[in-house]
Amino acid sequence: MSDRRSQLESLSIDRDEGASSGGVSIATTLIIALIFAAISAGATWYLTRSATPAPQPVAAVDTPSPASETPSEAAATPARPAPRTSGLVATGYVVARRQATVSAEITGRIQELLVEEGASVEAGQVLARLDDTRARIQLDLLMAQRDAAATRPRSLLAQLNEAQTVLERANTLAARDIGSQAAVTAARAQVDSLTAQINAARADYQAVAAQVRAQEDLIDRHIVRAPFTGIVIAKNAQVGEILSPASAGGGFTRTGVATLVDMESLEIEVDVNEGQIGRVTPGQRVEARLDAYPDWRIPAHVEAIIPTADRARATITVRVAFDERDGRILPDMASRVIFIE
Repeated sequence: MSDRRSQLESLSIDRDEGASSGGVSIATTLIIALIFAAISAGATWYLTRSATPAPQPVAAVDTPSPASETPSEAAATPARPAPRTSGLVATGYVVARRQATVSAEITGRIQELLVEEGASVEAGQVLARLDDTRARIQLDLLMAQRDAAATRPRSLLAQLNEAQTVLERANTLAARDIGSQAAVTAARAQVDSLTAQINAARADYQAVAAQVRAQEDLIDRHIVRAPFTGIVIAKNAQVGEILSPASAGGGFTRTGVATLVDMESLEIEVDVNEGQIGRVTPGQRVEARLDAYPDWRIPAHVEAIIPTADRARATITVRVAFDERDGRILPDMASRVIFIE
């Protein structure tokens, strides 16, 4: 009996020991379960995010043509921008067809300078004056000689009248056989001589008068005038300097007083590759853009195609004229032109 009891006791479970060991296993199991649950949730989120399709671009909607739009729809639809201009593109510079460095026709010292850079001048306006003191002294001398030459024919005319009276008296006396024929011949010779002297004196007067006019013209050439209406873009000399139409080579002689530009003659010269010149025709519409104002589109047209090519660059020069004049357009500005096709 004791053996069976001992065997039965060995088969029974100790409650205290089972509770302690069961508590430890349950806590460990809960921790492991939470870890696996967190890993499963993260994996599920990652897989769900990867499987989501990327957003597709919205397809362009065809806009109905203006003909199919009703008046109310056309009024509500905003104006569409004009299509961009396309065509052959060339670059060049703004140049003036009328530009001149104004100088005097004679050599002289600048006495007065009446213009500055940026000044507007009219055709014939005085730009400068040279020292004309010596020229005026010579003019006074020639005018005195002209006055003297003018009095000589009057003196000879008085002598001629007297000689003609003597000739008439000699002829009367000879007709009455009172005077000699020699007296008539001498009187006629005196008349002819005085007539020749008068003609010579008149010719001398005309010669001196011509010299006076030439000297007056020389004095007028001491004045430098504008040959056309324009704007002064450079002042090339100062008061006191020597001005000459030809350079003396020493570096101290000025060949011009100012550079004048006719702003109404501004145009663009561009070089077009000779392989593309067939796309350019006289009168063709052109859109010009200045580098200084890149957003300003200037209407223009082809004025002329220069009938010669540059052998070195294989280009042909094309002149482009502006349809409208504007004060912002200045000489030597860089520009780009588009030949509208």
